[in-house]
Formats: sequence, structure tokens, C-alpha cells
Amino acid sequence: MIEIDGAYGEGGGQILRTALALALLTQRPVRLVRIRAHRPRPGLRRQHLTAVRAAAAVGGADVEGAELGSGTLVFRPGRLRGGAFRFDVGTAGSTTLVLQTVLCPLLFAPEPATVVLRGGTHNPSAPPYEALAESFLPLLRRMGAVVDLELERHGFYPAGGGRIRAHVTPVGRLEPLYLWERGERVTVEAEAIVAGLPRHVGERELRVVQARLGCGPQACRLRLVEDADGPGNLLHVRVRSRIGTEVFTAFGRRGTPAEQVAEDACRRAQRYLAAGVPVGEHLADQLLLPMALSGAGGFFTLRPSAHTGTNLYTIGRFLDLDARVSAEGADRYRIELRVRR
Repeated sequence: MIEIDGAYGEGGGQILRTALALALLTQRPVRLVRIRAHRPRPGLRRQHLTAVRAAAAVGGADVEGAELGSGTLVFRPGRLRGGAFRFDVGTAGSTTLVLQTVLCPLLFAPEPATVVLRGGTHNPSAPPYEALAESFLPLLRRMGAVVDLELERHGFYPAGGGRIRAHVTPVGRLEPLYLWERGERVTVEAEAIVAGLPRHVGERELRVVQARLGCGPQACRLRLVEDADGPGNLLHVRVRSRIGTEVFTAFGRRGTPAEQVAEDACRRAQRYLAAGVPVGEHLADQLLLPMALSGAGGFFTLRPSAHTGTNLYTIGRFLDLDARVSAEGADRYRIELRVRR
């Protein structure tokens, strides 16, 4: 049985999600200790518990310690299967992170799967739906994956109540992916999403984007959401290039001016544009697992976050991983990995 220290690196939920996925894919049992030890409320919260239950359902696993607040979990995988699955986080916890836990395993299941997830679709502590649908999945499809993702209902923090639906067709293998050049042709767009709040909140955010990033009115869109369970506001700045789309998101918060929200999103986009790299900080973390499953991959990215080192550690506990991270500038890093067969 593989034992993994959940307090390693940034000590958050990423260790749990990656470990569950790899346990299913390698058919190796795992014991996690000190789960989310570095978080203010350590142990399994509802979002993480939903990820455990989802992994157990698609993999016929036997699980010990799957309860709220648990700091230790034993997960013994069974046989992967497809079919229809429904999971409800029960809070505004992230549906996208739960989906990421089972997405790669389902690509190697014996039959197709449909997964419906209810909870938060736009949560400040997780990739929003658009980051998954527009940045990550197109690159995963380039590796051979067949995945369709649909946003059926927005779910903002703290009310939740959102819903996403994923259709996954097994492929059996993934092709290596290398992302070294972003390409010179770059366009920038912005979208402000507003639910249960005055429309001027989004309009003010878009005016800041136009001033800071030079976007014309035609590249800025205001979306008013009327069927959400609770209020919400966020701003997406999309940077489109030959390699794909990066989505930089800032979330509105009570007491924070709309202009400050927009400045946050603009700063992230400007950092990415200035570095000239193809892969952003958060997308880099998401690509590591599928690249390892393909056997190889590499890309240029911004200075890696603590999540990157944590994810490489977890992958290396299951696979014979040769990963190299090297600085080639102040904010330009090369990450290349290979799995020894």
C-alpha cells in the first residue's frame, strides 16, 4: 500500500485528488495521512468527501475514513466502470475539482460515462467552469481525449446550486503533449458575469479592462445570470493565442470595489502576457497528471506555484517519474517530464 503525507508541500486538497485518480489508474491501494493539514480547517470537507465518494463509485473502491473532518483515508480501488453518475457536493464546494478527480480515470474505463455534478461552478478557491472548458479540455483533446462538458446552471459561492454535466468516452491511451511556443498572434477579451447584483458592477469592471488592457467594447461582454440560487460576480479575462486560451478570473467580494476586482484580473493577464509563455500558472498544475499518463510532456510556464511541486510529488509516489523544472528567466520556467516504463 502506498502511503502519502497530505501535509507535503502546500498541504491542500490537490494531493487527495491526484492520489485518488492514480490509485484508480494504477490499481494500487493508498493510505493518506494528515489530509489538508495546512488548511485552517484540516481534514476532509464536503467537497473533498464528494471527490472520495465519486472516485469510489467509478472505481468500485473500498474506503475507510470517508467522513467529514477525517485526516486519514484508506482507499482500495476495484474495477473502473463507466455509466451514469450523479454527485452533489451539498455546498458551494467546487464541482470542477470533483470532476478532475475522476476525469482521467474515466478516460481509461471500459465504457463511456456521464457525470452530473451539483454544487459550486464558480468558486474563488477553484478553477471556474470556463477555465476547465476553454483552457484545459481543448489541450486534453489534443492528447486524444474525448470529453464534452456543459454548464447547466451557475452556482456561485456561498449559495452553490450550480450544475455541470460531463460526457467522457474512453480512449485507452493519451498522446504526449509539448507546449513550447505561444505564437505571436494574441487577442484579449473580457466577460463580466453578474447575478443578483446591479449591472453597473460588471460595467465598471469592463471599463477597467478596456483601460488597462486596451480591449475595445466589441471584445467586452456583460452576462447577467438570472437563475442562480444566490448573488455572484466575477470577471474573466481571456487571452487567446495559437496554442489555446488562458482564462484569468477575479471574483467579486462583499466590500471590494468592482474596479479592484478588475485590476486583479488584469494584473494576472498582464503577467502572463509579459512572460511570453504558453501555459499559465494554474493550467500548469492541471496538465501534469494527463502528461504523466501519456508517458511524456513539457511546456514553458510562469514561476511554478506550490501546487506544482505538490502534484509532482504525488504523481511520483505512483509512477516512476522523471520531472525536471528549470528557470529560464525571472518568470519563465521549463517543465518537462517523462515516465520510465
